[in-house]
Amino acid sequence: MPSVPPLDFSGLNTYSLHERHSKVTVADFAQAVKPGMTVRELIANLPKQLAGKDFPELVERIAAAVISKRPVLVGMGAHVIKVGLAPILIDLMERGIISALALNGAGIIHDAEIAMVGRTSEEVANVLGAGAFGAARETGEVLNQAINQGAKEGIGLGEAVGNALLQQNFPFNSQSLLAQARRLGIPVTVHVAMGTDIIHIHPAADGAAIGQCSHHDFRVFCRLVSGLEGGVYLNLGSAVLLPEVFLKALTVVRNLGHVVQRFTTANFDFIRAYRPATNVVHRPTLEGGKGFNFTGHHELMIPLLAAAVVDKLACSE
Repeated sequence: MPSVPPLDFSGLNTYSLHERHSKVTVADFAQAVKPGMTVRELIANLPKQLAGKDFPELVERIAAAVISKRPVLVGMGAHVIKVGLAPILIDLMERGIISALALNGAGIIHDAEIAMVGRTSEEVANVLGAGAFGAARETGEVLNQAINQGAKEGIGLGEAVGNALLQQNFPFNSQSLLAQARRLGIPVTVHVAMGTDIIHIHPAADGAAIGQCSHHDFRVFCRLVSGLEGGVYLNLGSAVLLPEVFLKALTVVRNLGHVVQRFTTANFDFIRAYRPATNVVHRPTLEGGKGFNFTGHHELMIPLLAAAVVDKLACSE
């Protein structure tokens, strides 16, 4: 069988590199780092490509929202707490940068355990075989009692847990998002999927109370989203639950006639997942505004974002 002859490239049409449009130029390159660089200098010297271009723009948008007294809402997964970022978020609340927090059910568990004993996150593989996973007595008792009391008072789950932590004056309340948010008068809503959290297996768990308090918080969250025009919504590490909650809240407030079209969204997580990209970054901003997606470790990305925003606001004073 004869071999196939190679294609002759000699007639290829070419053009001049000097005339061609190029997406990358040396003007877009990063600048070399220097000892003692400030946060401002570091951000200014990022390459003007991809996230290096998007990140400073998000910082500008957050700072502009704060200066204009528009809300900055933060929805987050529990991993953000587990990697030790509560002090940074508490500082942003104290500075008036974060307007409200929305957590999943795991968030209150890790936050409350931190408040009570200064540590959290058990080694699941070591205790699951014995059926001991999630059976910590104090966690179930404190949180379920708080939720049951909240249902009696007709308040939300976040407010109820925050109240309980403050009332019991736990030794590490200073590191608790819920305790400090309650102290500062900042709303915290908690959005529970029944059966996903360890406190649901404890004897004191009351499904009706959990549902009542969490639905109250969903309505509070909708109220917060109704005022999001010109503001910012950040999704930190929630791959499923909070993106879905945010999308439902957005549709109900628009259905009720609230104008929420031009605002900024951003997703921060280890990987790019479907729901945050679709329900936080893309769909909500189709009517206006802009969405951003950043991939990286929370323990690096969130402190960098906080430092850049605080520095930007300091420059604006």
